[in-house]
Amino acid sequence: MSTLKIAIQKSGRLNEDSIQILKDCGISINNGNDQLKATASNFPLEVLYLRNSDIPQYLIDGVVDAAIVGDNLLVEKGKNIQVAEKLGFSKCKVSVAVPKNFNYNSVKDLDGLRIATSYPNTVLDFFNSKNVNVDLHQISGSVEIAPNIGLADAIVDIVSSGSTLFKNNLKEVEVIFKSEAVLAVSPKMTPENKVILDKLQFRIQSVLRARKSKYILMNVPNDKIQLINTILPVLKSPTVMPLAQEGWSSVHTVIEEDRFWEVIDELKAAGAEGILVCPIEKMVL
Repeated sequence: MSTLKIAIQKSGRLNEDSIQILKDCGISINNGNDQLKATASNFPLEVLYLRNSDIPQYLIDGVVDAAIVGDNLLVEKGKNIQVAEKLGFSKCKVSVAVPKNFNYNSVKDLDGLRIATSYPNTVLDFFNSKNVNVDLHQISGSVEIAPNIGLADAIVDIVSSGSTLFKNNLKEVEVIFKSEAVLAVSPKMTPENKVILDKLQFRIQSVLRARKSKYILMNVPNDKIQLINTILPVLKSPTVMPLAQEGWSSVHTVIEEDRFWEVIDELKAAGAEGILVCPIEKMVL
């Protein structure tokens, strides 16, 4: 029987979130400490724990069929690798940052200056598109200290919360692009493993929909049900069940979490009471 090989980051936040989404998909992985390879016990999947920067080449060469990797790494090292699914976690930006006392007005202010980065291809593509020439210094790790030690005038690096920039007296001045974890696919995947990938992707989509949604229940006077229906941004018509108290019903529906607070006041004003919000484990359409 064919087995899908998927690469994930060996350590770090992306590693933890990648393992979690596989677990949420009902896939049991027996991964011990310092283990470089693990096999799922209930799904035809083999997980390879790799150094993050090596993953694009493993995909290109077909050593792995798929990978959970940051989109920023594909922009840098694997532009032709297909993204099957955006996963919504490990969000960050690839940004240009300069010292706080740098009088920055536009990207033209960096013309001829020294830029330190771990993403040389991304940097050159960006500045070439702006017709700006820079002196590129490629370094790995601790890019943010480069201006402080006189190695560079500015940096291009991953920015999440911005706290690292703040600690190093830097400020973000340009966002080159926004990144998040994605499910990437090798161009050399076999048809047999593509079938397995489709099954995995179906599970991932169900998990992602559940993460973005909440199940809500509320008690509504029967004469207000139609009004409540017009307020709720639902996938389909809500479920309505009569309550023991005459003239009242329980209305059940699914709502996107980021929309809930937009409509909660409207629901209450329309007569909804006892509103409960519950998490959803899986959501299959």
